[in-house]
Amino acid sequence: MKRVYLDHNATTPLRPEAREAMITAMDVVGNPSSVHAEGRAAKALVECARAQVADAVGCRPQEVIFTSGATEAARVLQNRPEGCDVFVDSTAHDALWSHFDLTHCSEHPFGPGHIMAMGLANSETGVITKPPQKVENQWPYGARRADWLLLDITQVVGRIPFSFAWSGADMAILSAHKIGGPKGVGALILRQGIDIEPLASGGGQELGRRSGTENVVGIAGFGAAAEAAQRDLADGVWEKVRELRNILENALEAGSISTIFVGKDQERLPNTLCFATPGWKGETQVMQMDLSGFAISAGSACSSGKVKTSRVLTAMGFDETVASCAIRVSLGPETTEEDVLRFAETWLEKEKKHRARAA
Repeated sequence: MKRVYLDHNATTPLRPEAREAMITAMDVVGNPSSVHAEGRAAKALVECARAQVADAVGCRPQEVIFTSGATEAARVLQNRPEGCDVFVDSTAHDALWSHFDLTHCSEHPFGPGHIMAMGLANSETGVITKPPQKVENQWPYGARRADWLLLDITQVVGRIPFSFAWSGADMAILSAHKIGGPKGVGALILRQGIDIEPLASGGGQELGRRSGTENVVGIAGFGAAAEAAQRDLADGVWEKVRELRNILENALEAGSISTIFVGKDQERLPNTLCFATPGWKGETQVMQMDLSGFAISAGSACSSGKVKTSRVLTAMGFDETVASCAIRVSLGPETTEEDVLRFAETWLEKEKKHRARAA
């Protein structure tokens, strides 16, 4: 029986459009920084992709800075103005949470000299968090002490409507591989008029914000994936995914007497389902479902081979017993009703056996 991939929040299959763009880019020999015809051809691919990404996230092309991924893009916080404090939301991704020495908080008043860093949608639960409103009379952009908002939009782009222009954010980070692009490329979106220290020093590429010869092949794939992802959103593809997610959730809820469904009554990404069965460890469920042909994730994160209780779920108020038993199922456009119903049937059979053993 075919394997079913239900871990799209970790990474997505490469889109055909991205693969085609990358193959084409492989035949372009020039360096984007060279002024000759070959260099200009490579530069044209980069600038085309920049426009495609900008259109997908609702910003100006000149506000897109290509990086190796969202984690590198988040380095902008390391280079913040001297004396500027950073506050990170308690459910933010580790790219924000542990990448630097930050002050952690679930809520903090926005004020001069502060940067608030947060995820717009949580990768484990799918729960969407509205960004805070800035105080009036904020410090002007470029001031030594600024009043900035950074959004992690990695899970949002192409799945729900989003526009950087109206989000109120000053910075945003995202990765190509979450929208059907290649791994190893992403972007920092930096509102026009904000000056930052370079993410990497060197030849001054990316308008001096991130030096190093651009990953032309990866960037071309990123741009093509961004365009295709935006088209899927406009065509209602993710509403169909939402329907499948709800079918799966209803089937699991009807068949299980003790399972807790995280974020069920909150606004969520259309593809994400997080649930926990107390007493049945998340990593055990992941292994059992893997052997049955399903790729899913535990709600807990692995670091250096050690499984940790989900920080996100404990921050949401769940105790460690529940948090350690959570799993995440994240669907994609290629997921079918047959896939989710077969998953529900298989999981419920294993959950029944778990309850019998625990009795």
